[in-house]
Amino acid sequence: MLGYIARRIAYGVLILLGVNLATFFLFFTVNTPDDMARLNLGGKRVTQEAIEKWKVERGYDKPLYVNRAKEGTAQVTETIFWERSVSLFALDFGRADGESAGNIGHEVATRMWVSLQMALPLFVLQVFASTAFALLLVMFRHSRLDFWGVVACVLMLSISSLFYIIVGQYLFSRVMKLAPISGYAAGLDAVKFLVLPVLLSLVARLGGEARLYRAMFLEEIGRDYVRTARAKGLAEWTVLARHVLRNALIPIITSAGAYLPYVFLGSLVFESFFGLPGLGAYVIEAIGKQDFAIVRTMVFLGSLLYIATYILIDIAYSWADPRVRLA
Repeated sequence: MLGYIARRIAYGVLILLGVNLATFFLFFTVNTPDDMARLNLGGKRVTQEAIEKWKVERGYDKPLYVNRAKEGTAQVTETIFWERSVSLFALDFGRADGESAGNIGHEVATRMWVSLQMALPLFVLQVFASTAFALLLVMFRHSRLDFWGVVACVLMLSISSLFYIIVGQYLFSRVMKLAPISGYAAGLDAVKFLVLPVLLSLVARLGGEARLYRAMFLEEIGRDYVRTARAKGLAEWTVLARHVLRNALIPIITSAGAYLPYVFLGSLVFESFFGLPGLGAYVIEAIGKQDFAIVRTMVFLGSLLYIATYILIDIAYSWADPRVRLA
């Protein structure tokens, strides 16, 4: 297994290099450093002197890819690619492009905890609620409960997350006054600001996940080992929870694992609508301000987290199913 993990890490580094190169090339093909300066300074009427000053302050006055020796000296200057792209592998994210923006690493380290406070409870509740709801529907399959449960899943799956946010804020914040409509506070006071977005996000994802798990469970209950367990006199719920669930863990691990990067990167829509100062809101703000340094950093972190997540998923496969061998 250690050899397999080492190979996957090596492949992951190659993927990160490719993503890093592609991202850097695309960003600086669409916008030159002069274009980025104009965007941040306020448009086309900015003087060339102001543009040059902005580029010097942020290191965009250097060559993009190729080192060039200064005239009359043997000194070689660093490139924008080295300072802004290669440095990401050392988790040195540098400074944001915006006039009032500060160090990206500090912002990521600060906002990450806000995103975790929302995403970790959501992740646990989502896996538990989706699995339990799917097992309940399979337990009462071909009944009215199963029929209306599937209808509810389809309805929840079909409705946009924005609908849940708008209706939830109106009902629970404006009408019932049960939770703040937006904002954030540190410490234990954060709970009252996080309950509503966590529950709404859970409902928004519950339909699709439960419907998928139900299909996996229904596929398993027709297999021979299930009939053998029933022949031994085990109760139906015991068969579902102890045998069917264990053998259907592979798709559950895949689906739940794919959500793990969002645990760290935050939910873009929910954090923005509820005024949570997490990583999701940070990305939205950066896109609105066209701050490419922040966007490049978040693309890199997203790629890194996805690679790490799928390595963990492969390891979890071997735990869930002894037949899976990592070689």
